[in-house]
Amino acid sequence: MLRTFRPVHRLGRYPSGLEEQAWRNACFRKQPWKNPGQLLPAPFALTVCGLSSSNRFSSSILDKVARNPEVAKVVLKKGKVQLFKNGSPLVDSGAVDCVVGRPPPALGDMVLVTDGNKEPFARGIFNSQSMFRVRIMQMEEEILKDPSCFMDMERLIQTRISASIELRKMPGLPGPETNAYRLINTDGDGLAGLITDVLGEHLAVASSAAWVERYRTTIEEVLSREISPKSITWRPSIEILKEEGLNLPDPTELLIDLQDEIDEVEVVENCIRYRASPTGQKTGFYADQRDNRHFLRSLCKGKTVLDLCCYSGGFALNAIVGGASHVTGDDSSGPAIELAKANAALNGIEEGRCTFIRQDIKHFLSLSVAEGRSWDVVILDPPKLAPNRKVLPQTARFCLVP
Repeated sequence: MLRTFRPVHRLGRYPSGLEEQAWRNACFRKQPWKNPGQLLPAPFALTVCGLSSSNRFSSSILDKVARNPEVAKVVLKKGKVQLFKNGSPLVDSGAVDCVVGRPPPALGDMVLVTDGNKEPFARGIFNSQSMFRVRIMQMEEEILKDPSCFMDMERLIQTRISASIELRKMPGLPGPETNAYRLINTDGDGLAGLITDVLGEHLAVASSAAWVERYRTTIEEVLSREISPKSITWRPSIEILKEEGLNLPDPTELLIDLQDEIDEVEVVENCIRYRASPTGQKTGFYADQRDNRHFLRSLCKGKTVLDLCCYSGGFALNAIVGGASHVTGDDSSGPAIELAKANAALNGIEEGRCTFIRQDIKHFLSLSVAEGRSWDVVILDPPKLAPNRKVLPQTARFCLVP
């Protein structure tokens, strides 16, 4: 159908399909065509079709959208632009000078991000209730590279997820030695607020941004189509999403799988087998620590090792594989300790080489100091000490050992 909208350049060249799609997305998303035979306005032929460079195409699209009153603009303060041009996708409220738009943008609406002179350089998703007013989704250079995604969030999600899958294939993921890994790593994959871990044939999704909840159906559809998992477990970060302006029901009501709810799955990471729980802490398995766990092996030969906040024993088991003489794991969670013990048994590790203790970390360390205990290697991977602003004063006074 889009072919009927192709304006003819005065020299006879038609715009490319990507240029045409970008123009429709940018300027006519809320104004569908009523006459299938209607041509695009004359400025399109002059501004887009008669290009001498790709930069002129990108700039013309952004400028044209900036003149569309239906597209709101977030104007940054002077001196704040370079931070975001350098790659930071989170525009905090302190960097915003004003928001231009009537009516003002609603939560989850797409906006243009401009410099102090109101020259647009990116587009993102707006949230007036979050400390991050805008999550930048596309910079001007990215729009130039693939204009078909401009102002089309569903298509952008598809493109970004597909790219993340291809990127993981480069180091051989998934493979016979590792089938548990982070597929979507929030900002790193251009989808700030979205984390997706592959746990064998299952997926665990962590949501920490309002836009992720808004596009949940699209995300699940793309993941189902691209990965074909047996289940998808959705894990919203309730407290963080409250600060994003969302009040969601109890998290247990949102653990929805494609089939039945999955309590535990068996996965393998760097040849070590684990029982992982998609309904456990975070996404059930701290897949982002894969390389760190593997690196630990090179430090532990003949050493005594202490793994604090050990959860399911990921670091502890790698220390054993690396030749540690003995490993002690400590965690305050009973289910975590039971899972760590089960993982040690799953890999045939003798009880005498690995001891897991359920105890508060402060109490454990205080007793260890009093008893004069020490270790050659200590791993500390604690939970968030300051998950929100309310606990910041308390966290600032936090001390592991009094």
